[in-house]
Amino acid sequence: MRNRSLAMLALLGLTAADARAADLGYDYLRGAEYDEPAVVTTPLIDWSGTYVGGHGGYTNAALGFKNVFQQMIYRDSHDTAGESTFGASTLLNARSQRIDGASYGAFAGFNVQYGDVVFGLEGDYTWFGRTGTSSDSLGRIKTTADGNLESVRLTGTSTTRIEDYGTVRGRVGYAYGSFLPYVTGGLAFGRMQINDNTSYRNFGYNLTTYNANRALTTGQPAYVTNFGYASFSQTNPDGSTPYTSYQSERRSKVVAGFALGAGLEYALTSNIILRGEYQYALFSDFGGHKANLSTIRGGAAVKF
Repeated sequence: MRNRSLAMLALLGLTAADARAADLGYDYLRGAEYDEPAVVTTPLIDWSGTYVGGHGGYTNAALGFKNVFQQMIYRDSHDTAGESTFGASTLLNARSQRIDGASYGAFAGFNVQYGDVVFGLEGDYTWFGRTGTSSDSLGRIKTTADGNLESVRLTGTSTTRIEDYGTVRGRVGYAYGSFLPYVTGGLAFGRMQINDNTSYRNFGYNLTTYNANRALTTGQPAYVTNFGYASFSQTNPDGSTPYTSYQSERRSKVVAGFALGAGLEYALTSNIILRGEYQYALFSDFGGHKANLSTIRGGAAVKF
């Protein structure tokens, strides 16, 4: 009887141990050394804040010289036969030119971020220091109804030098993690030097009288009327010295315009920003001179 009771107790103990083991979780059985794998997340870049940096690149400038000589020539020609007979002030035409080269400078601004959209205001300065020159010259000859052989001869040289320029622009971009593509637009200001020079000659003599004098075999030759000469030879008009009038204008100007552009920024770290940018600037007419600039550049900035 006693042996039967001990056997029953042993069987019940084994059954209870198996039940407790079945209730234990797998993690418990693996031991304390097991850890859940860590979840790695990419930190978001906060584009908000103030930044300052530098840039360098390549600028191509188109220069126009529309009617730069017209007023200068007219000052000399308005009361002369050159204007009434030939329209001298309208004859010279300085052609457009292109200049290009390296450009560099600095920029600063600040951004405000709302969700993935970034708004900003930026100012920049760019040194260019390039000069473009255009020139023209021509001569016209005409025999008038009253027998005068009249001539007009013109030359003109015009120079535009773009020293430097700056812009103040708004920006808007859309953040893709560490990348920020953006567009930009605003005002542009350029420091220009212009130098225009013209020469004007208008001269003539009475060809009918001169030819009659050459045909004389007897008697005294008649006086050959003439105008526009510093010295005139009655017997050799082609060897005479016409009078030349010169005009020159040299000015420095600060010219306003507008600027447009687009670019892409990359956050190397939360405080170091790299960028590539295209910018177009168009300046207002200044005394017949015109300029527009296309610039491709790269830059780097520190964001605070």
